[in-house]
Amino acid sequence: MQQSKPKQQSKQSKSGAGTVRIIGGSMRGRKIRFSGADGLRPTLDRVRETVFNWLARDIAGSDCLDLFTGSGALSFEALSRGAGSVVMVEKNRKVAEALKVNCQSLNIQAAKVVNLDADKFLRHNSQKFDLVFLDPPFGKGLMQQTIDSLKPHLKSNALVYIEQEKSDQEYIPDDSFEPLKSKKTGSFSYSLYRFL
Repeated sequence: MQQSKPKQQSKQSKSGAGTVRIIGGSMRGRKIRFSGADGLRPTLDRVRETVFNWLARDIAGSDCLDLFTGSGALSFEALSRGAGSVVMVEKNRKVAEALKVNCQSLNIQAAKVVNLDADKFLRHNSQKFDLVFLDPPFGKGLMQQTIDSLKPHLKSNALVYIEQEKSDQEYIPDDSFEPLKSKKTGSFSYSLYRFL
């Protein structure tokens, strides 16, 4: 019996720079390159596959926000699978520049890269979103403040994906969010919520 090959994960050099392969949709198989930065962790292939299975009926035409974008793996996957637009918010200038280069090389018109801190972006943003990806740096205690600031920017029934470090103090959103799906790995948990 032939064994299946393990799925290719992101490749990172010692500097933290690397590549991630888009795993589904119109850009399947294309690679995105990212710059190294402290705390940058591209979402694993198997996790992205699960998340986008969860989102399969909701992704087409959606206006997405990717706070703490990092490598852009979630943003580019969303665009590949039919998202209407994505705003990528990344405070590290070098990482944001790499996102812009990827948008150009993939000929993506529906993405906007914003080189700002997530909190500052939310203070000045007026757009509302159907889908938000939240994967802040671990160990910084950013989740609750970010979700509280995010609420005015969510459309009714918006979906919010949360990835956070696994601990006894994992943040659980308040009653304005309905839990839909959740999974855990050895080091982190990831969940999908609907804004009510």
